[in-house]
Amino acid sequence: MHGKRVGWMALALVLGMALSLVRAGYATAEDMPPKPATEQTKRVNDSFFKAYDFADMQDFEDARRGFVAPLENQGVILNEAGQPVWDMTRYQFILNAEAAPATVNPGLWRQMRLVLTGGLFKVCDGLYQVRNADLSNLTVFEGATGIIVADPLVSVETARAALELYYKHRGRRPVVAVIYSHSHVDHYGGVKGVVSEEDVKSGKVQIIAPEGFLEAAVAENVFAGTVMARRASYMYGNLLPPSATGQVGAGLGTTTSSGRISLIAPTVTVTKTGQKMHIDGLDFEFMLAPGSEAPSEMHWYVEQFKAVTAAENCVHTLHNTYSLRGAKVRDPLLWSKYLDETIAMWGDRAQIMYGMHHWPVWGNDIVVANLKMGRDGYRFINDQTLRLANHGLTPEEIAEQIAFTGELGKHWAMRGYYGSMYHNVRATYVLHLGWFDGNPSRLHPLPPVDAAKKYVEFMGGADAVMDKARKSFAAGEYRWVAQVMNHVVFAEPDNVEARQLTADALEQLGYQSESGPWRNFYLTGAQELRYGVQKLPIPVGSSDTAQAMALDMFLDYLGTRIDSAKAGNRHIVLNMTFTDKGQTCLLELENGALSHRMNASATNADATVTISRAVLGKIALGKTTLPQETASGEVKITGDQTALADLLAMLDTYEFWFNLVTP
Repeated sequence: MHGKRVGWMALALVLGMALSLVRAGYATAEDMPPKPATEQTKRVNDSFFKAYDFADMQDFEDARRGFVAPLENQGVILNEAGQPVWDMTRYQFILNAEAAPATVNPGLWRQMRLVLTGGLFKVCDGLYQVRNADLSNLTVFEGATGIIVADPLVSVETARAALELYYKHRGRRPVVAVIYSHSHVDHYGGVKGVVSEEDVKSGKVQIIAPEGFLEAAVAENVFAGTVMARRASYMYGNLLPPSATGQVGAGLGTTTSSGRISLIAPTVTVTKTGQKMHIDGLDFEFMLAPGSEAPSEMHWYVEQFKAVTAAENCVHTLHNTYSLRGAKVRDPLLWSKYLDETIAMWGDRAQIMYGMHHWPVWGNDIVVANLKMGRDGYRFINDQTLRLANHGLTPEEIAEQIAFTGELGKHWAMRGYYGSMYHNVRATYVLHLGWFDGNPSRLHPLPPVDAAKKYVEFMGGADAVMDKARKSFAAGEYRWVAQVMNHVVFAEPDNVEARQLTADALEQLGYQSESGPWRNFYLTGAQELRYGVQKLPIPVGSSDTAQAMALDMFLDYLGTRIDSAKAGNRHIVLNMTFTDKGQTCLLELENGALSHRMNASATNADATVTISRAVLGKIALGKTTLPQETASGEVKITGDQTALADLLAMLDTYEFWFNLVTP
């Protein structure tokens, strides 16, 4: 992956790719196929039928309401090369069987049957949605002269196909505005599939987004982009074949599309709650919700439709206050307050609530009830975590104890198909108290491999541990087997029996998981323990995202790539002039850290460099070299001719397919 910046959104490109390499010493899928559910797993999954009202079909009625037409080509969407970037035929097995197989949690199976109810839907007169053409929904508002599109999916190809489906049944009218509800890629990445950058620049199309959108959209895919994308390959199940023993979906949606990701910067910014816009005959009122499900997010209400959206803050699943792919922890109390504010602003008027994922609900009482369930659920997580923390319980102990009660515990839309109570509670503890639980024995533990070797030695060696672990496996104690066998795997990574037993335990945990991401993590981990890391073609981030990165942010990103060992005691000072940005800055490497100061210079600089931001980006990402650009005249250096080259040589590169379940 050398020299390339990879954001988590680029992980979409992995979807559907074939296995290209299996590590020596590992089995193949043909040699060792997935195993069936054990009797213990069957009992766990059967218990869900007794705990919840699976006879309640209201969600299925709502998911089908207003159906206009199915997705074209059976839900297969191709790119320009004729390759599928979205293929719902691979998930038909879910729609073909009402009853969950023994290898899938019944709650997750139910959720995915709802999610897979795709196509074009009429929400009300003038308001339409295309669902399951990607992870998210494309929403269309019909105005006086054209249409307004909200949240144009992940990929250009899927967004274009979704809009064409709408046009086929509603007629072709120009897009006059695009609204981004928030700063995650599944809500803007397909924008160039619905509008052109030229029409935006000419003023024909407005791009409307909440305050802080562009910075948040870019930042999340930059600084921790590689590790986030690698972990996303687990979270969304992109490496698993769709099947009853593999991927069944993510709970929030089916999965991520694998097309081209784009970005057009907003032209209109919502800067305050209560801000109103009259857009092509429709009256929108906005409410900012920063720091909830996304760093930059907003809700809105359309008067003509009596319809409200809480963006991704109130959908048909308990959401993540911490995303397992890796992200900053989200504040459940703030989340709860935004939902209460939504009720206060529009709860007396809203007759419809539609989401950026899943299906709408109709009727004022149902709209308000769903908002209240979300409000109370996220506050419950915040308040009960803190209550038990103040009793001295650790995050693990708290997470084992907390469960929704009463009607909240029965509410389908707050079940953990995407987020989970367990990891949301642990995240809330970290949000308020950090990672340390106060026990000094856990203040400075040994690294995983060193600790694993000691554990295994103290427990009598790998064979002794595995003998006991097999008995625990037979008793259905899969959590414990995974936990203890992880030590054996990290102590002896070439121990095939240890890897297989760990994989067997993770597999059963995956089969039991109500959360789509939990299932995907468990099953992908099991797959890599059995077959090795699948080193697929490396995903490459969106060029639109790279271009949208502010100069200040790009220089911060370069700082994260400085290898301190290579930097040593070097001290380099550069005066930088960026010709395409009209900006200058002082760049200083000292003590292994790269700092910069905008609109500044130093009289004692080692060199003055005149360069464009675009060229520096290409050099840093390995797309060209400094000598090439210097020879072409794109880079001019006065002073020490080697200073910039020395600095660039200190930039680290990353291997994308690093191990997660083995050292």
